[in-house]
Amino acid sequence: MKLSCQLNIYLCRLVRCVRCPVAYHATDLCMAAGSVILSNNSIICPNHFTPRRGVKNHEHVNVSWCFVCTEGGSLLCCESCPAAFHRECLNIEMPKGSWYCNDCKAGKKPRYKDILWVKVGRYRWWPAEVSHPKTIPENIQRMRHDVGEFPVHFFGSNDYLWTYQARVFPYMDVDANSKEKMGKGVDATYKKALEEAAVRFRELQAEKELRQLQEDRKNDRKPPPYKHIKVNRPIGKVQIFTADLSEIPRCNCKATDESPCGNDSECINRMLLYECHPQVCPAGERCLNQAFTKRQYSQVEIFRTLSRGWGLRCVHDIKKGQFVSEYVGEVIDEEECRSRIRHAQENDICNFYMLTLDKDRIIDAGPKGNEARFMNHSCQPNCETQKWTVSGDTRVGLFALVDVAAGTELTFNYNLECLGNGKTVCKCGAPNCSGFLGVRPKQNNPPSEDKGRKLKRRGHGRRKKKVVVTKEREDECFSCGDGGQMVSCKRPGCPKVYHADCLNLTKRPAGRWECPWHQCDICGKEAASFCEMCPSSYCCQHRDGLLFISKLDGKLSCSEHDPCGPEPLEPGEIRDEKNTV
Repeated sequence: MKLSCQLNIYLCRLVRCVRCPVAYHATDLCMAAGSVILSNNSIICPNHFTPRRGVKNHEHVNVSWCFVCTEGGSLLCCESCPAAFHRECLNIEMPKGSWYCNDCKAGKKPRYKDILWVKVGRYRWWPAEVSHPKTIPENIQRMRHDVGEFPVHFFGSNDYLWTYQARVFPYMDVDANSKEKMGKGVDATYKKALEEAAVRFRELQAEKELRQLQEDRKNDRKPPPYKHIKVNRPIGKVQIFTADLSEIPRCNCKATDESPCGNDSECINRMLLYECHPQVCPAGERCLNQAFTKRQYSQVEIFRTLSRGWGLRCVHDIKKGQFVSEYVGEVIDEEECRSRIRHAQENDICNFYMLTLDKDRIIDAGPKGNEARFMNHSCQPNCETQKWTVSGDTRVGLFALVDVAAGTELTFNYNLECLGNGKTVCKCGAPNCSGFLGVRPKQNNPPSEDKGRKLKRRGHGRRKKKVVVTKEREDECFSCGDGGQMVSCKRPGCPKVYHADCLNLTKRPAGRWECPWHQCDICGKEAASFCEMCPSSYCCQHRDGLLFISKLDGKLSCSEHDPCGPEPLEPGEIRDEKNTV
């Protein structure tokens, strides 16, 4: 039997789908939104949704950007949800036939109280919360809906809509922290919706984390088992190097110095990230640059975090630059590393503890390691990794970037050094969070004072015109208004994208392709005037009588979209020839 429930918080009875092997715990926290309850132990799950022909909100829509790098282009689109990816970002071969994203293959479904981005018609993606059918107004309950459809409550507008999985995707921490959507040109309703969604998302996260924490304490859960080791252990053909005493560098510190080879000293070895050897250093037993050898670790404890599994926190205050711990584990080569990652993927193991030591060796603290293996990632960390040379071999240490107060979680930026994580969603919650592990954090905007100084340095030059910032690429096809896999115009400054089918193209155009909006519909010459609602465009000779300035909004439009015309079409709408006289 396939159990699709992911929370597994409560030990309670299961409800099973009468049409397939799917089962959920009989709670609103576990059951997928859109399930139809038949009895106390039977349901029809959302997998049996059948879109009705002709209903626009039943059409499957994909985003026009990659979920990993957020860029457009040729995308691999999931056939069950709006997710889209570049094949290169997923590092996979182009699949044959239907393709589904990892979440859909794992059976993940929207649940009640989830915050989602929802697509309605030609409107932009809008944040909304999944509502339980029992809590929505009666007139919304009476609206026709099928198995798999669930009601969502839109932020900002307070409207309701019945939708399903193929027109929604999850709201994430990075969306709550993003300020880009709040720039100039955003209407007040949408701005309000973004603010409400961010607040509500954090409230629900806090509730979920508190439930998880209470359950963990109740069950007295312990960290996953591993073998504790004190030094790196080589595996297979990997070697641990040891230098002769004559090869170990000697510093100029003296035993009579106040803090020989200490943090505040001018020890040349410390500056070059070399650890002094007790038999070579002139300071002898007073040398303070032997933290790796003497294992002078900061006192830490393993604890259960609210949203990121197990973590590590300090028991006492740690000063900036202080040695926290060495990252210890099994030292393996690249071949063994690939083998372990492949084994983990085949057995649905999601946690990796691999860190690059040098070009030929990797530290894997998964099966064996020390407490440092529990240190979580953060895009704004309080610790960093440093590679030191100790007795001729490379070792990895964790050092404090800032003063850390007792009880604070210790974190470092995994960057691209940690292997096996792929494109995992980042949950660090930092203001500059990149959204994914292995992706560079966002640059913090300069303070307003610095901006003011930059403006003053420019002097009293010519006053520049106000620049209107537009999107580099639109999200929907300019012809039909839907999303999906697009071809984009390469003309500088043109943000328009189209479905290849809408332009009657049999394959994606190569080279410097310009969209038909720039050529006259009649003669094909350079267009001078354009309809702002569709790709219709004309040169100076043919525009008379074909384009009109609307008396309502002043926009230039063709006869089909002229709002003052007898039967104007909506943007992207195509007139049905069967109904025309």
